[in-house]
Amino acid sequence: MPEQVTGPPGDGLASFLTRHPGSPRDTVVHGKDGGLTLGELREAARALAVRLGEAERAPVACVVDEGAGAVVAMFATWLAGGVYVPVNARLSDAEVRDHLRAAGPVAVIADAVQAERVPPDLNRLVKEHGRWVPRPGAAPSGVRHSGDAALVMRTSGTTGPSKAVVLGHEGVREGIDTVIARLRGGRSGASASRPPMPNLIPTSLALWAGIWNTLFAFRLGAPVVLLDRFDPVGYAALVKRFGIRSTVLAPAMMTMLAEEPRVTDLAPLRMVRSVTAPLTPAQARRFRERFGVQVLNSYGQTELGGEVAGWTAADLRDFGDAKLGAVGRPHPGVTIRILDEDSRPAPPGETGEIWIRSSFGTDEGRTEGRLVDGFLHTGDLGRLDADGFLWIEGRVSDMVNRGGLKIVPQEVEEVLRRHPGVADACVAGVPDERLGEVPLAWVRPAPGGRPEPEALLAFARESLAGYKVPVAVRFVDDFPRTEIGKVRRGALTAELRQSPHGTDSR
Repeated sequence: MPEQVTGPPGDGLASFLTRHPGSPRDTVVHGKDGGLTLGELREAARALAVRLGEAERAPVACVVDEGAGAVVAMFATWLAGGVYVPVNARLSDAEVRDHLRAAGPVAVIADAVQAERVPPDLNRLVKEHGRWVPRPGAAPSGVRHSGDAALVMRTSGTTGPSKAVVLGHEGVREGIDTVIARLRGGRSGASASRPPMPNLIPTSLALWAGIWNTLFAFRLGAPVVLLDRFDPVGYAALVKRFGIRSTVLAPAMMTMLAEEPRVTDLAPLRMVRSVTAPLTPAQARRFRERFGVQVLNSYGQTELGGEVAGWTAADLRDFGDAKLGAVGRPHPGVTIRILDEDSRPAPPGETGEIWIRSSFGTDEGRTEGRLVDGFLHTGDLGRLDADGFLWIEGRVSDMVNRGGLKIVPQEVEEVLRRHPGVADACVAGVPDERLGEVPLAWVRPAPGGRPEPEALLAFARESLAGYKVPVAVRFVDDFPRTEIGKVRRGALTAELRQSPHGTDSR
């Protein structure tokens, strides 16, 4: 009988496991290597928590690879009183080392393969033949977080170096309960009426989207189905096998599914909630037309503690296509401001920078000065319409300044995607001696041959002001992306600077 270990008091996230309403015999984690029942998961988490020992408010890192091990490590850390720090095994060796050293963990949890990538001076707990084997390092750093700290996530780093963000037990729980209540028309927590449907997780559990949706499922009392590495055919098979009627997908995943000829239907799927990146109307429309599945958009940032705006089934029924492309309306407890370039409130319907106050997110000390009067400077551009729906227009850092005229790349991309010869498009600013910066388009052609560049630019001129039309088009097989499918604009422009062809149309 293992030693009794308890997690944070009250509604700490460990309670999502310890107070799970299921039977110990219920399978709650399905992975490629098999499943874990609720009883097995509780036992495994408690056993690992005992090996961690006293970790009160101390960081505990886990090198997250495939499988259910990350779920065990996460709950074990909270049962031991620690702060969970996931590190993505898909990073380079240097990045893994840097992230681990920056965390200052009292211990690093890893399997036998990943343990070799951990700096030897850090304490390690290594899974070998089903047992946790300690590999001592030097003395721990002594880092301690606030009493409510639950986990440390790193931002995606698409617009600069990734940053550590500390999230608290109370804020994460409140954010998840708020979303559940909206989806259920006011009721939160686990359902007492019937067993909930499994929650299919298509992203790695090293990412906030994967962790948040796993916790979302446990809060509901639902099983999770882990798909650590997304592939359209495997995803469709899991939808059918587990009878998934609603799930989450990143926009890039919807595009992959819509373009995969081997995936002919997604029955019994009825509804998808978009996560991790803005979903364009073209992407939503194509996915819905291909599979007959409704798409509910949403918006959030790691610093905000997860989703802060989204659609409900009632919104979909009342507004439908009229708001296609909007990310929904703010959740209760969330206030959104749209500010112009002079930091003044923008008129309704006008585009400006999005500032958000949320009770789910971080405090001033954890966001490096990005909080002003309780509002987080998100770095996103958007607008609020008369019905309170939020529309994401792009990133402030992505805007192209063409001789003093500002261009939002996402607006140009959406026009290009309407051309029948375009599967996808990306627009970014490139240096220009006369104007300082001009827009350039990278285009992935639709099957059947690529359009003529001049014809494509003429098509764009029909809908855009002249200064917004790209100066040239470059055709690509695909775009460099992050793990969750966000296009890395910086990688495209860096590659262009190294290209002997410059900004010509190719």
